[in-house]
This record gives sequence, C-alpha cells and structure tokens, in this order.
Amino acid sequence: MGGNLALVADGDVITIDAEKNLLLVDVAADELDRRRARWVAPPPKFTKGVLYKYYKTVSSASEGCVTDE
Repeated sequence: MGGNLALVADGDVITIDAEKNLLLVDVAADELDRRRARWVAPPPKFTKGVLYKYYKTVSSASEGCVTDE
C-alpha cells in the first residue's frame, strides 16, 4: 500500500524483467519522494460483502494474494 507501484504516473518508463523477477520504474529517487509525499490511498471499491472481506484480509501480490496466515 503506497509502494513505488502506487507512484507510477502516465509517461513513466517501466522495465519488466520476468527472468530476474524485476519491475523497474525509470524515475529519479527525489521525484518518487515528491510523489510519495502527495500520495493518498484511494478509497476501497467495495464497502461490504465478500469482496470487502477479501480486500480486508488478503496479503500482497508478492505474497500470493491469499487470505491464509
């Protein structure tokens, strides 16, 4: 939540290397810092029901997007 992926903007150059498991955004660190300072989490798209429960309990994509602990 609020990681570098949330800071990607239109026009940014993104490199995906599936063999090395890398996703790189070609943006200077100081620009990412400025974006991070302005970033606000979007409201959840779901506020009730099964999808809301999933949203509240799921792990990150890097951990498999599962609800297990």
